[in-house]
Amino acid sequence: MTEDFSKMKQNFSQYKTNAEKYIEKQFSIPPKKQEELLKQQQQSSGGQASGMASAVGSSISGFLVDMIIVLVYIFLLLFFRGHLKRFILKIVPADGQEKAGKIINDASKVASKYLSGMALMIFLLWIMYGIGFSIAGVKNGIFFGILCGLLEIIPFIGNITGTGLTILMALAQGGGSGIIIGVLVTYAVVQFLQTYILEPLVVGSAVQINPLSTIVGLVVGELVWGIPGMVLAIPALGILKIVFDNIDSLKPYGYLIGEEKKKDDNNMGEKIKRLFGRKK
Repeated sequence: MTEDFSKMKQNFSQYKTNAEKYIEKQFSIPPKKQEELLKQQQQSSGGQASGMASAVGSSISGFLVDMIIVLVYIFLLLFFRGHLKRFILKIVPADGQEKAGKIINDASKVASKYLSGMALMIFLLWIMYGIGFSIAGVKNGIFFGILCGLLEIIPFIGNITGTGLTILMALAQGGGSGIIIGVLVTYAVVQFLQTYILEPLVVGSAVQINPLSTIVGLVVGELVWGIPGMVLAIPALGILKIVFDNIDSLKPYGYLIGEEKKKDDNNMGEKIKRLFGRKK
């Protein structure tokens, strides 16, 4: 990408020239006048631009720091998990320790299944996105495939962001409409396979949270802890559902955030599970 930087600048210059010609044709504003208007706009918003640049830089550095803190927290929680479990059992009355132990074990299983399933699914997405982008003709298609796969840890938002960045870079590299269509087709095919094949088989029913609760959890996670909060929102909701389902007074809340259980199993996910010998 660094070697192609000069070519990317030329492509952007060409796009700028085409845009100036289009504006001149549609609004009768010559290119020189357009440049003057742009300079005036830049001068009037120079402070805002520098402020935006510093804000972007601080956001990136803050994200990296938060991710490092997340990794440290995960390590410490895993290291002291036995100590934390014994602490919870000590504060629970004797008649409720059996149920508390069951909740802790179920919650740990949900978290581990979700994280391992997500890791395997992201690896498979790397392969599919990399092959699709390479066939479409995107330069450094493997890199953008890995980027799109990593961004999948943020539901709903990550896949759209990764595909949008791939399209922008394809345009910057001089890609035509054929490459853009190829990227969009790759995105559509991968999303179909992910929704109807990968998630039922790989992630499965580890976290049975309905889409509305998922979106609310993502918003709350972002407000509390930014992007790391969005990453941890789904497993946190899964653990909360385990807690709610095992406490009688909180069962309505578990029903509220959970998926509606359907008796019919004619959907594609169940058919795939039966095909591979998995029972519901």
